[in-house]
Amino acid sequence: MSFFDRFGALIVISSPSGAGKTTICKKLISEDKNLYLSVSVTTRKKRKKETEGIDYFFYSKNDFLKLQKQGKFLETAQVFDNLYGTLKEEVNDKLKKGIDVIIDIDWQGTRQIDSYMDGNLVKIFLLPPSLEDLNKRLSSRGTESSEEIELRLSKAVKEIEHFDEYDYILINDDLKSTYENIRSIINAERMRISRQKNLKNFIDILTK
Repeated sequence: MSFFDRFGALIVISSPSGAGKTTICKKLISEDKNLYLSVSVTTRKKRKKETEGIDYFFYSKNDFLKLQKQGKFLETAQVFDNLYGTLKEEVNDKLKKGIDVIIDIDWQGTRQIDSYMDGNLVKIFLLPPSLEDLNKRLSSRGTESSEEIELRLSKAVKEIEHFDEYDYILINDDLKSTYENIRSIINAERMRISRQKNLKNFIDILTK
């Protein structure tokens, strides 16, 4: 028996588009073998460079709605005409094995998951240093029109208003520093008493 046998931590990382969330999630996954980035189900068509089971699970709309009716999702969202969701079984299987799972979703999805997990969730929100900085980051990507950037900035303001629904708020003014702070949060959450499987037995043996 080991004190360190534990349940995995479910970690949500949210931020406005362009605040560095995707970059940090990829870095965390690449450098920590006990972290798994949850793969969402989507009804949109697969793009050329995307891989089934790595980028998304690609389902038909009928199959998605059938699973949704059966209560198979932790959270779901509709973006334009496409549906997205996080499978309960995929996440729970990892957590039971002591693997920590990162989910990259917005505040609405976080609310849904928090309700299902009954508060057993680590919620991290990334803020840009300023809206001007966010504007520069979005513009530098060169993938969106000025109208689309304005729409994202307007959405960012609404997202930021939900900051107080999270456990940790980080201003991503330095990628390296933000990454290290998130690593510290994850390491601390791994040691929570509620996640230690055999702690009670260990204490009983220790105090006999």
